[in-house]
Amino acid sequence: MEALRRIAAYAVVTDPDHRVLLVRASALSGTPGTWSLPGGAVAHGEHPNETVVRETAAETGLSIAVSGLADVVADMRALPHRGVTIHTDRVIYTARVRGGALRDRVDQPTDLARWVPADELTDLPLRRFTSLALGLPAADEAVPDDVPEFPSFHAAPGPDGLHRAQRFAAYAVATDRQRRVLLTRVAPNYPGAGRWHLPGGGTDYGEQPGAALIRELVEETGQKGRLVELLGVASHRDPASLGPEGYPIDWHGVRAFYRVHVDRATRPRVSDSGGSTSEARWVRPEEVAALGPEDVTEVTAEAIRAAFPS
Repeated sequence: MEALRRIAAYAVVTDPDHRVLLVRASALSGTPGTWSLPGGAVAHGEHPNETVVRETAAETGLSIAVSGLADVVADMRALPHRGVTIHTDRVIYTARVRGGALRDRVDQPTDLARWVPADELTDLPLRRFTSLALGLPAADEAVPDDVPEFPSFHAAPGPDGLHRAQRFAAYAVATDRQRRVLLTRVAPNYPGAGRWHLPGGGTDYGEQPGAALIRELVEETGQKGRLVELLGVASHRDPASLGPEGYPIDWHGVRAFYRVHVDRATRPRVSDSGGSTSEARWVRPEEVAALGPEDVTEVTAEAIRAAFPS
């Protein structure tokens, strides 16, 4: 089957009566008749929190305001009738209704939108990610027998002829017992070359973000860490990124960043010779505070602000 990958964003929205806003998949979808949180695919260059506002309005007629970040998860499902296997990285927010009127849709991937009382949720055929987001028992979904081969980086020509790439990645604000922060330096010929970055990188097909992050931490720095908390999600688009490919790419990265603790810090070592990381170093808190925007990548600056609010 053809392997596909996408990034999507969804909202957990409740009303004063503790009902949950859900939408039903139509016959035009891959899972007709199932119910899920409102949301959908992240467009190229779009921040996931903009996606969830746009998609919820389209699917339900309601305008929402994002109030928090609930989780970031990934899943694979097989759709044999369509001949595809899909890996989806899902950003799940909490949100509140600002206004609008609930309405249904015609000739779209979802056809119904409803407020569902909490005690009726288990009576519906819920998508697995929706059940998990709501803390309910989750039914299994069809998955491929083997994880398909899928490139970690894939750029395809866009409508304007410029190559486009959208990638989901996970990064760590990793600290040790001395409150030092682990930073990596971007290697030459990669976007942001010479700047300090966070350990982490693109997740593999079929891989959960947290597992990918711990794997990347070992590969890039030799450190073994444990996840503490999800700090945030960043989105960055570079319309003409230049990397080792040697030609401009309209690049869109969606990055989840986590707080990670390394209980037994060692001298960092970069094992991926020739990759995007040239150096790794433990940096004291006061040194991190002294770094300016020209010294670090944009996701590093955003993640450090979230991890160490002033």
